[in-house]
Amino acid sequence: MRDGDVLASHLEDAAHFPGGHATELAVPSSEAQVANLLRGSRTCLPIGSQSSLTGGATPMGETLVSTARFHRIEIAGSERVRVGAGVTITELDRALEDAGLSYPPAPTFYGATIGGTIATNAAGAATFKYGTTRDWVDAITVVLPDGDVLDIDRGRTSAHADGYFELQLARRTMRIDVPRYRMPQVAKLSAGYFAAPAMDLIDLFIGSEGTLGIVTAATLRVLPKRPILCLAFAFFEERTPAIAFVRHLREISARRERTGIDAAAIEHMDARCLALVKADGLDRANGIRIPAEAQMALLVTLELPGNAAAQDDVLARFAGLLAHAGALDHVEIAAPGERGRAAQLLAVREAVPAAVNARVGRAKQSIDPRIEKTAADMIVPFDQLEQLLARYDAAFSSRGLDAAVWGHISDGNVHPNVIPRSLADVESGKAAILELGREVLRLGGAPLAEHGVGRNPVKQQLLRMMYGDAGIDEMRRVKRAIDPEWKLSPGVLFAEA
Repeated sequence: MRDGDVLASHLEDAAHFPGGHATELAVPSSEAQVANLLRGSRTCLPIGSQSSLTGGATPMGETLVSTARFHRIEIAGSERVRVGAGVTITELDRALEDAGLSYPPAPTFYGATIGGTIATNAAGAATFKYGTTRDWVDAITVVLPDGDVLDIDRGRTSAHADGYFELQLARRTMRIDVPRYRMPQVAKLSAGYFAAPAMDLIDLFIGSEGTLGIVTAATLRVLPKRPILCLAFAFFEERTPAIAFVRHLREISARRERTGIDAAAIEHMDARCLALVKADGLDRANGIRIPAEAQMALLVTLELPGNAAAQDDVLARFAGLLAHAGALDHVEIAAPGERGRAAQLLAVREAVPAAVNARVGRAKQSIDPRIEKTAADMIVPFDQLEQLLARYDAAFSSRGLDAAVWGHISDGNVHPNVIPRSLADVESGKAAILELGREVLRLGGAPLAEHGVGRNPVKQQLLRMMYGDAGIDEMRRVKRAIDPEWKLSPGVLFAEA
């Protein structure tokens, strides 16, 4: 497809990475069509909903390969579902809801496709309880750059004890040396190729950002019952008590069988985030009162038992926790079944990144067209989180930067975003992010938690910071073994050497 208007709508992803260009969009509907396309093309970039925040779904002259027609959903009993790569999280959730099932590791953006979430090992709010995409993928069908199609089942192919895979394909034998770098032990990680002793072959492709193959379908594990949820938006006057509350809630949720309290997710917004919501009127529009003195808000997702009396008991205990933390007078609740109220609470959460993106867009339009989104996606062990937030404060205030911080506090994963007033703010923000990346690594964390690396130069620097030149070279060797002509997603993760 070469229609100019259609192509124009696919020339950038959610990161608004500059310079996107392409001359062709392909929308195959079978593995055979993908294989033929790869055999006949110079370079290809697989895309889903193009919701990438890293430029990883912005074309730089490649043939765009959309997975939109891989759209089947086949529910296999109460524990597995077979899903096409082009299915969105929203579509999957609707199908599963009709069957009384649930897929818990979904990212907060429900327009993302299954293929995209596998490509980035996406994670979201409920990682605290349920883990990342990787933990829920049992099988994939992937088309390799030379057109070979692999059906990979978890548990069937492991790396040799000496650290390599050897695959017998139709036209060649492929040897893939597993990188030797050590990956940080954190709750979520989207930082290049997975590597571990005796690793499963499927994990090499999960999180590879479309650089090793095009995933067309996956078998996912699902929950046999949909959780009963209660959402609570609580406001705190100081950060330290809020973090102490999160720590306590994490601890008792880990003992949920004894305590009855089961927090699947805890998200947070800082004072600047709350100011943005109020400035845009999204608090009033959603019937939420944000106290003037609030310095942090927590959005807690509780999973409740099925019995009504047991639900009342859990909610009473949770109210006691809020009272002890001094937050009971400033809490908004969406009880089980109150979908409209839950949507309002979630809308306030989503209003924060929307507010920042709108301000970046206005600055780009009115101040300097070179202004771009400047943000980070970092994770540390929870015990180090308060120290990291203090480092955020210092890094941004010392540079005179306006920044908002939010994220998945139950995982120790928070997203600082610069609100630029000039191009100099963008450059200063990038320097701050690199400084913070070094600090995160010192604290035992990772500067690339859930959004991936893509084409973003700062994130590619952070990847090199994590694994060094030797680690990047090991990734390149994996890429060359599978894609010797560098056909798939060139420039994503790292440049061709």
